[in-house]
Amino acid sequence: MAQVSSVAEGKTSKSITLRIARFNPEHDHEKKFMEFNLQYERWTTVLEAILDVKKHFDHSVAVRYSCRQATCGSCGMIINGKPRLACFTKISELDSDVVTVEPMNNFPIIRDLAVRFERLFDTHHKVKPYLIRDDSEITSNEKEFLQSPEELENYIQFANCIKCGLCNSACPTMATDSSFIGPQALAQAYRYVADSRDKGKDSRLKIIDDSHGIWRCHFAGSCSQVCPKGVDPAMGIQFLRGYLLGFRS
Repeated sequence: MAQVSSVAEGKTSKSITLRIARFNPEHDHEKKFMEFNLQYERWTTVLEAILDVKKHFDHSVAVRYSCRQATCGSCGMIINGKPRLACFTKISELDSDVVTVEPMNNFPIIRDLAVRFERLFDTHHKVKPYLIRDDSEITSNEKEFLQSPEELENYIQFANCIKCGLCNSACPTMATDSSFIGPQALAQAYRYVADSRDKGKDSRLKIIDDSHGIWRCHFAGSCSQVCPKGVDPAMGIQFLRGYLLGFRS
């Protein structure tokens, strides 16, 4: 049954139907949708609409969120068929009278819109996402490992990853290969390989040079299309292939 609420009262407010996917793997056999009629303003985000439902109609709706400013990456979900951050997506930008929210693909569902991130964090950790140095290089007199602006430019774009999982959700290979390392981890492998301060290139390339690693990527490019931070994992994957094929050093 549709219900009515107002996220923001005002002369310019409009109404939408918000469809929220409901599923609890502990006792549900299939996903169902609950619909709510809501008023919204041009600045109202999808996350604000979901929280309005939780506040006024159904406290049990499960959704993960934190910073509300597209920094923490917590509120990733499928919004009208596309992986997006709910706090960064304005209802007015969707240009639709119906907004459907579902949990991200390729992640186990905890309940409703909340999913498990163990696989993403495990693969991220696998590529050694930290600077690797030879301990003998570090002395008591060492201050900084300085970089030129050009050296910084080589990897800074890939350092913007917030681990929201949207790229993995959009990846078609993630859906068919449960062992695939995924675009998020591959992009972060490149972030450190391209860092002039790092000495772990060979060990990282060995990790991803695997049948379930970089060679399973079909270069669909969907990961880069949904990244809210412009990281462009697909480009990072292509650069990594250049190292493995001997085109880069």
